[in-house]
Amino acid sequence: MCSGQTTFYQSRIMPYFIHGGCSMRTFARMRERIIPRARGVVAELGFGSGLNLPYYDSTGVSRLIGIDPDPAMIGIARKRLTDFPMPIELIEGYAEELPLVNGSVDTAVVTYALCTIPDPARALREIRRILKPGGRLLFIEHERSAEPWRSRCQDRLNGVWGRIAGGCHLTRNPLRLIEDAGFVIGATERARFPFYLWQLGTQSGGEATPA
Repeated sequence: MCSGQTTFYQSRIMPYFIHGGCSMRTFARMRERIIPRARGVVAELGFGSGLNLPYYDSTGVSRLIGIDPDPAMIGIARKRLTDFPMPIELIEGYAEELPLVNGSVDTAVVTYALCTIPDPARALREIRRILKPGGRLLFIEHERSAEPWRSRCQDRLNGVWGRIAGGCHLTRNPLRLIEDAGFVIGATERARFPFYLWQLGTQSGGEATPA
């Protein structure tokens, strides 16, 4: 959460609502395609409850640093760490001010988080700062629909949805945000959400490197 004060819903209910929702198979299928590509020292922004953990290749990851501003989400993730053999460090912090030194990370990972980060452009600049030469960004994000009727509905729902889902924006264009931050996006994979998640539009996953 980004505000200084949290409600009972935000601290006790919403973390489990988000954890359960983002555990659905439609999200897991995209994680399976993208997350195993991570190598070396990995920093995951918007680590949340650690839903990407099962998909990391522990033989290729030398260290995983998970960063999230929500202590409740970090608490859920911390309970799962013993199930995974790689060194994992969890840090409570913000994507816009990463507590990492310049050029210290081989792979940055952000999944279903650019929708929620208050200043995604600044967060992406921070990712560029911490990446080593030759480093890369792995991403999976949902995005504004290209269908006019669906995008109009997203506009109408955006405020209410954000209050329910931890500040999630339905109308952002993550690929444009990544490119505007100075990254070159390689091949991407796209998938439609099932009908019961129509409000999320489509999802895209892939990797990007600093230009």
